[in-house]
Amino acid sequence: MQKILIFSGTSEGRQLARQLADHGKSVTVCVATEYGQEVMAQDEESPWIRVQTGRLDAVQMEEMLREENWDVIVDATHPFALEVSENIAKACAGQKKELLRLLREEETAAEEDKEANVTYVDSAAQAAACLNQSRGNIFLTTGSKELAEYVQGIQDISRLYVRILPNGAEVEKCRKLGLKGKQIICMQGPFSTELNMAMIHETEASILVTKETSQAGGFAQKLQAASQTGIETLVIRRPREAGYSMREILKRLGVEEKRAQTKRQVILAGMGMGNPSNMTREVYQACQDADMIIGAARMLETVKAMGKPVKNLYQAKETADYIRMHPKYRKMVVLLSGDVGFYSGARKLREELMRERAGTDSGQIEEIQIHQLCGVPSVVYFASRLGLAWEDLALVSLHGRQQNLIGILQRHGRVFALTDGAKGIRSLSRELLTYGFSDTEMYVGYMLSYPQEEILQGKPADFLHYGKEGVSAVILLDQKHADYVTTPGIPDQAFLRGQAPMTKEEVRSVSLSKLALAREAVVYDIGAGTGSVAVECARQCINGTVYAIEKNAQALELLRQNKIKHRAWNLEIISGEAPEALSELPVPTHAFVGGSGGRLMEIARLLWEKNPRVRLVLNVISLETLQEVIELMKNTEFSHKEIVQISVAKAKELGRHHLMMGQNPVYVITLQK
Repeated sequence: MQKILIFSGTSEGRQLARQLADHGKSVTVCVATEYGQEVMAQDEESPWIRVQTGRLDAVQMEEMLREENWDVIVDATHPFALEVSENIAKACAGQKKELLRLLREEETAAEEDKEANVTYVDSAAQAAACLNQSRGNIFLTTGSKELAEYVQGIQDISRLYVRILPNGAEVEKCRKLGLKGKQIICMQGPFSTELNMAMIHETEASILVTKETSQAGGFAQKLQAASQTGIETLVIRRPREAGYSMREILKRLGVEEKRAQTKRQVILAGMGMGNPSNMTREVYQACQDADMIIGAARMLETVKAMGKPVKNLYQAKETADYIRMHPKYRKMVVLLSGDVGFYSGARKLREELMRERAGTDSGQIEEIQIHQLCGVPSVVYFASRLGLAWEDLALVSLHGRQQNLIGILQRHGRVFALTDGAKGIRSLSRELLTYGFSDTEMYVGYMLSYPQEEILQGKPADFLHYGKEGVSAVILLDQKHADYVTTPGIPDQAFLRGQAPMTKEEVRSVSLSKLALAREAVVYDIGAGTGSVAVECARQCINGTVYAIEKNAQALELLRQNKIKHRAWNLEIISGEAPEALSELPVPTHAFVGGSGGRLMEIARLLWEKNPRVRLVLNVISLETLQEVIELMKNTEFSHKEIVQISVAKAKELGRHHLMMGQNPVYVITLQK
């Protein structure tokens, strides 16, 4: 069995001992201090690891090497412990033993810190000389070992505040060098960025002094704290030395390094309205624990006081790319306004992150774990401020998108909407007045949860000149929505007709049922006339769009009037003749042909080119057109085809009598490939 001696006290030494013990190697670890013993304490229970505590000089080390036949000796001491490393090297040379020097993984400064006010020097003496030329208090985080050099090199030592291990001998050393109690901070790490920042504020430091250590030494957290507080940083470079990486030493000892399945955490966090008091405890804690926080500038301002590294990003792809390209951040929080499930960028970002797995160049297999934390959505906050229940509010976003708010308000009567600032409020007010919602109660929430929060109440006309720029939301309450009829078959007399042809309500009802519309359907009404079919379709597919194609000028004007009268916001009027007028329109899911102008075959071919599965419903009166449809059916394969004839007669009063007046029979034809 191999017997291995490790001179350690660092976390890297412990990791090496752990891996060797896991492979049945007998390991003795020598540590000089109580802190080193604490680092190793959790592994003492391993039968393969023995820990020996106490400082050894070169003679004692050589005696130790002589007493036992060690197969391998490793120097895993701190890179700044130069004297200890020299003693180990002398002892090994005296006993003609090979020495392996374990090199610590280098810690590179984060992008955010490269622009910070950082100066590098090569020794404590050089650092003291620089500090003597500076002004303000000094926060010294290099321990007490070289403290004498700082005391000798700095003329006014009252500027010094030192952080040392909580050890009586260390404190006594500081006092002997002339430091007072308030200048001595006894603490054991690791130290977070926030804790470093707190100490900087408490000592009123202008300069932080640190050594260029590894990640385990908290180098990055010190740089980040100095950067966040705007003070200078003086860094003593790590001595450049020869040696071996952890992987290389394990390989020399015949041990295969464990390929860890590491998992980075990315937390998509809903932060509420924006005020920190709105943030859930869970989200707040996630930000406190994060290595990096990403979000839009407004959101990052909320967490600025935490002192975390931040990145101003909000586009999904850019954010995902940044996360993949920065594997050093093991726990990243992406802040999203409101709640992650309410018109949030969380879904798109999640898709981008799942598109591919990130890889590292450290021999590890990496997986990104994605978690979502809910936040308080604006609808919940706003409704509570008004004392309203929000369970029956229809939820709409007009922020960077278009939605049929008019149709939704008509159907539901109670709507919450996110808007695009003052411009969005003004535009919404105009639309409400245009479509006859002048009596609707309108509540505008401005900068909800922020100190400048304001909630205004009025009618749409009161907000036509609204000018408050900032984040706004709206709640609309319409008392007349109970009159909304959900079934098709608007009475003929409810349409403005003039001399334009119109599909009668009974035939219209059957034709609509044959169209089998979905909520998000894209419908063509070809030969729309007064628009009776187009209006009914728009009311049915509330999240879709209806294109009414008409060439007659009088009919086009009637179409516009009927669109406004029946609040068909999602009805688009196209002036032109089919099939030419159809070529630039979006792909249809459904098409109704009320009049083809003798060009039925051309129209059908264009529709099937756009969408082979478009559902086509035709109203035919003349036998010639019917014959044209039958020829079309003979020469084309359909999964569904149907011809229905409708004969409608309505009673008409003539004196004391009622006579049934027959209308022209209509063929309702349904075709779908």
